[in-house]
Amino acid sequence: MDNHVYEKKIIRVNKFRFAAMKYTQAILDKIEAVTEEAGYVLRYERGTFQSGYCILELKKVVVLNKFLQTEGRINTLIDLIPQLDIQPDQLTEGSRKIYEDIMSKLEGSKHD
Repeated sequence: MDNHVYEKKIIRVNKFRFAAMKYTQAILDKIEAVTEEAGYVLRYERGTFQSGYCILELKKVVVLNKFLQTEGRINTLIDLIPQLDIQPDQLTEGSRKIYEDIMSKLEGSKHD
């Protein structure tokens, strides 16, 4: 497991994927909405991110590698969402469903 330290907080990278997900811009938009509704600023920038992203926890900023294609952006967001401080009750119904689906996949992958 990769460990990354940003602003004195250890972040573990979880490796799991949705089984039959289509990698479309519409899916990416929905997953991005989860982070934005949780109060995080999502930015795509150049940088040397080993994992494809960097989380600045105290500022609630998530920076993703701007060179990732749609599939890479989706997979990276799925990997990092469990690491964020997200309150499901603050999300819209659609975003809450996506968040819960991501979290249930995480729980399912722990039992594999």
